[in-house]
Amino acid sequence: MMRPLASLILTAAFALPACADGLTFTDPAGDDVGAGALIYPTNPVFRPGAFDLLAFSVTEEAERLRLDFDIATPVQNEWNMAGGFDVQLFFVFVDTGTGGHVAGLPGLNITFAPDAAWDRAIIVSPQPQTRVMAEIPKAKDLAADILVATDVSANGTRITGYVAKAALGDGTPAEWGYQVVVQSNEGFPEDGDLLTRRVNEFEGEYRFGGGHDGNCDPHVVDVLGPADQLAYDCGATLATLTMTRP
Repeated sequence: MMRPLASLILTAAFALPACADGLTFTDPAGDDVGAGALIYPTNPVFRPGAFDLLAFSVTEEAERLRLDFDIATPVQNEWNMAGGFDVQLFFVFVDTGTGGHVAGLPGLNITFAPDAAWDRAIIVSPQPQTRVMAEIPKAKDLAADILVATDVSANGTRITGYVAKAALGDGTPAEWGYQVVVQSNEGFPEDGDLLTRRVNEFEGEYRFGGGHDGNCDPHVVDVLGPADQLAYDCGATLATLTMTRP
């Protein structure tokens, strides 16, 4: 059945103009509810607002791009993860204009609109890069276009990662399209999921609730842009994402 979203969270992301300091997209507060009814896991490590994306920035630094994610609550690292944070996991899908993919990555249960096909997907994870790289083959024919952020760190309410600009191909970052999918770092993913945490019908200590146990709902907490992108029709239509562009 179709899962509607509350109208109060159907708000768009806004892109501030590109400048010497980079490009920043803002996202509404309080829309970390997935397809509309998501409930955080019950373990206290999952603090309110921990997956609520407020801003995403792309900044050119020499031969690298710095990716900054601002969230609604200070970052914690109770699990002592290598990246300096514990529960968050970000996927940045980039449309550089060369064609690309409409399929989502394993464990997300999403697709992309035809005019929002992505060319590169960047994973920003608190886990060691070697562990993340070892999981990428799960994506099969998408694996060649997946990058893993390096020098990942956290400070205050901001999580940062870097990627080589050349790895995204030719072009200007200010002209590309972006989509940020906020998920939760899972050390023991189910089946072929790519280090993601599932959204079940009922929440548990380490599982989100408010989804669908038929595994047809998007396993996503927040996205960049309108929250209605995560609407789905179980058995018929996956959540279909678009790109946010400057």
